[in-house]
Amino acid sequence: MDVLVVLPTYNESENIDHVLRRIRAALPDATVLVVDDGSPDGTADAAELLGKELDNIEVMRRSEKSGLGSAYRAGFRWGLDRGFDACIEMDADLSHEPEALPSLVAPLTEGLEVVIGSRYVPGGVIPNWTWHRRLLSRGGNLYASALLGLGVADATAGFRAYSAPLLRRIDLDQVKAEGYGFQIEMTYAAKRSGASILEVPIRFVDRVEGESKMSMSIVVEALGLVTLWGFERLIGYGRGRQQVLNT
Repeated sequence: MDVLVVLPTYNESENIDHVLRRIRAALPDATVLVVDDGSPDGTADAAELLGKELDNIEVMRRSEKSGLGSAYRAGFRWGLDRGFDACIEMDADLSHEPEALPSLVAPLTEGLEVVIGSRYVPGGVIPNWTWHRRLLSRGGNLYASALLGLGVADATAGFRAYSAPLLRRIDLDQVKAEGYGFQIEMTYAAKRSGASILEVPIRFVDRVEGESKMSMSIVVEALGLVTLWGFERLIGYGRGRQQVLNT
């Protein structure tokens, strides 16, 4: 299976060497696409330099910071255009441990279409979160799953793998959200397309180096979008969300 790991970056020079080396160790045959949003700290240059040593490291340079969802959509299109069998999304800050990558890829070889690295299934671990952050994350996931009928414990998880056939069924041009909202929207689109979804437990740790990209605006966007989609679903207005699917 030809696997593409899509790695969005913005000012990740402190982490890029570690994350790329650990990805290569975990998935020796995978290609990594670093989607860099014009990092002023030289992240893209560092990735290109390391690519000469590790091989199969590609860098997509974008002129400005355009958002996480936008980076993943660009990366997925790049992978589909080049015939990859699967695309993996993960953060560059090492909160997603590269050593877990084989556990995301393996179910795809058995016919699963979405594999989510989940914090909220048995075996999932979040070792260093405060109680209020856990409450916000867990509550948001329960809210999204209830309103949208997802049947997924961790719809906001950003460590996941998609099969190429599923990504081709989803109209990526109609997926507009960023941040947490992007993860939920992709889960919702996958569910509506009839995708088979599996959650596997992961250990999620906060970044050690660099600054967090999380903001209240990302949380507000996600809650607002989930409420809108849930309302549409409740009243049976499917046309807006049906546009997400290329059917």
